[in-house]
Amino acid sequence: MQTTGCILVTGATGKVGQNFLRRLFADERFAGFRVRALIHNRPLQPHARLEVVQGSIADRTVVKQAMEGITHVLHLATVKETPDQIMDVAVKGLFWLLEACRTSSSFRQFILIGGDAAVGHFFYPHPAPVTESQRWSAYPGCYALSKVLEEVMLEQYYIQYDLNGCCLRAPWIMEKDDFKYSLSFGPDVFGAPRWRDLVGAERADGYLKMQAVPVMLDPNGKPVKRNFVHVEDLVSAILCALDNPAARQQLFNISMDEPVDYAEVADYLARTRGLPSVPVATIYWSTWLDNSKAKLLLGWRPEYDLPRLIEAAWSYERGADEPRVVWYPG
Repeated sequence: MQTTGCILVTGATGKVGQNFLRRLFADERFAGFRVRALIHNRPLQPHARLEVVQGSIADRTVVKQAMEGITHVLHLATVKETPDQIMDVAVKGLFWLLEACRTSSSFRQFILIGGDAAVGHFFYPHPAPVTESQRWSAYPGCYALSKVLEEVMLEQYYIQYDLNGCCLRAPWIMEKDDFKYSLSFGPDVFGAPRWRDLVGAERADGYLKMQAVPVMLDPNGKPVKRNFVHVEDLVSAILCALDNPAARQQLFNISMDEPVDYAEVADYLARTRGLPSVPVATIYWSTWLDNSKAKLLLGWRPEYDLPRLIEAAWSYERGADEPRVVWYPG
């Protein structure tokens, strides 16, 4: 069934935002949707159904302008370990958005993209699967704290004003060759941990020449299982939640069906590409993010399992006009 609306997308120039716009514009169910993107620095490709508002999300005047006539909000804007900016984006910006939503006559739904940093992901031991009922447990640093604050603020607007919203809590989001470079011993590593910092530059350079794959070990020497989601699966979940009554005031874990086991990654790459592996001791622990609630209520299913995640990353070929750009650490 086709529906209509005007959705404001913050953080539209990031990997999730760009893939969401591509998928929304191609989906017949949302052919009647227009998009307004609130962007700060980077440009977007023009589209007949796309309007752009430029400015800071921390500026109430800018947010008020961006929210005029809006029916839905998809809040993707975030920053990582940048203390000078994080409260402006995660707290002040979200507050202005929620205030505009609760006073709007056209508003229908708010979708927040949260993160498993709110429950500490692999920084703390999790002896059981992590469900949506688990207590918040941010790890050290301002980014994880911001993920907790976002979820709390949205939940309080449910309580105070009966706001229609939902939060899709995602782990580490992969696209293109991200996963391959998350396993690099070189300075080109995507995200954390930085393997060369753990083993030392000399050993890292040797492993790099060997094309060795790191096997993350927990403090007990067991291979770590870490949660990931491919950007296409996350976008599918957003589209499942969009205008869906079952999403009202709900929190959903959006992840692969099983966490990535670093030992299984090494076995797969040894079997399919002949790559060696090396164990790397770390302070991190295994986590299993339970995604069954999103399956039950939204009818969502992730399409990426471990083999598909690996094959997509290793087969991706970048053109000369597409250098690797990491806008922020993983």
